[in-house]
Amino acid sequence: MRNLKIALFVICIAMFAKTHAQRGVRIGYIDMNLILENVDEYKEANRLLDERIVSWKKEIELKKIQLKQYQDQLEAERILLTDELIADRELEIKDFATEIILLQEKRFGPQGDRIIQRNKLLKPIQDQVLTIVQEIAVERKYDFIFDRSADIVMLYSSKNYDISDLVLKRLNRQQKIKAQKERIEAVKEKLNSKNNP
Repeated sequence: MRNLKIALFVICIAMFAKTHAQRGVRIGYIDMNLILENVDEYKEANRLLDERIVSWKKEIELKKIQLKQYQDQLEAERILLTDELIADRELEIKDFATEIILLQEKRFGPQGDRIIQRNKLLKPIQDQVLTIVQEIAVERKYDFIFDRSADIVMLYSSKNYDISDLVLKRLNRQQKIKAQKERIEAVKEKLNSKNNP
C-alpha cells in the first residue's frame, strides 16, 4: 500500500512537472511535529488530553481491582456455596470482566474517547496550520507542499525548501494578535463595568 502511494506520488509530480516545464516545479515541505511542538495551544491541548487519559486509566485499574476482589471473595467462599450460587457468581464476575473490556475499548479503542478527544482538541490547531500553509503556497507559488512527518517518505530534502519556521512564525503572530484582542476586550469590559455600576 505504501509503495502504491509513493508510485502515485511520483507519477503525479512527473505529470505536473511535464505540464509546467517552462517554470519548473516548486516544492516545499513542513514538519508538522516540529510546528505543533512549538505552539502553546497544542501543548495545552496535549496536557488536557494526558490528564483525561490518566483519569481513564485509573478508572479501569479500579475496576480491575474490584474484579480481583470479587474473584478472591468467590474463591474464599466457594466451599460454603452451592453449585448454583457458584455458577451465578461466576457469571456475575464474567459479566463484570466483560464490562471492563468494553470500557477499555470505549476509552482506548480505535474509535474510542482518546481518539475522539485528541481530534477535538487538536483539529482547530491543525486547521490553523493548514490555512497558513495554503497562504504561503499561494504567495510563494509552491506547486506542492508536503508534511515531512506524514506517510510519504522524504529521502532527501534541502533545508531551503523547509517552510516550517515560516509557518510557525505566522502562527505565533496570529496567536499574539488574538491574545492582544482578548486583552483589549477585557479592558473594555472592565471599563464598561466601572462606568455602569
